[in-house]
Amino acid sequence: MGLDYHYDHSPREVQRRVFDLQLAAAALAGKPAVVHTRDADDDMAAALRSHRGTRVILHSFSSSVSLLQAALELGHYVSFSGMITFRSWALDDAIRQTPLDRLLVETDGPWLAPVPHRGRRNEPAFVAAVAARLATVCGEPVDTVVAATGANARRVFGARLASTEERP
Repeated sequence: MGLDYHYDHSPREVQRRVFDLQLAAAALAGKPAVVHTRDADDDMAAALRSHRGTRVILHSFSSSVSLLQAALELGHYVSFSGMITFRSWALDDAIRQTPLDRLLVETDGPWLAPVPHRGRRNEPAFVAAVAARLATVCGEPVDTVVAATGANARRVFGARLASTEERP
C-alpha cells in the first residue's frame, strides 16, 4: 500500500483516500503497514502523522530525509533493499540516520537485485548483500546488523522464530 505519484496512473486524491482507509485497517487489525512511497513524500508524512496508531515500515526506502525523519519521530521502521548497493545510490546519510532498532532489510524481489547480482531476478538469499552494505555504511559488524534487523523484524511483525537449537 502507499502513495505513488510518479506516473500519475491513479488520481492523487483517490490514492490518499484509499491509503487512509488502508492505514486505518492495518491499525484495526493490529498489523504493520508496509508502505511504498514514490514522489509523494509530503503526503506520506502527513498520512503517517494522521495515523499515529499504525505501525509502519517504509518499504525499499529511497525517499527524502524529511520523510525519513517524520517516520522515525513517529517510531516507524525503515527497510532498505538492493538499491543501496548501486553506484547511483546517494542516500547513505539516510542509512546512517536510521537507528539500528528501526532498521530492516529486504529483497524487493523479484526486482532490485543487489550488486553483484544486479540485472538478475532478485532472490531472498541476496539480502545478505544488502545487510553487508548496511553494515559498511553504519560502521558496524555485519553480525550486529543481522542481529538487529532480525530482532526488528520479529518485533514489528510479531514473529517468533525458533532458536537454532530448536530447529530440525
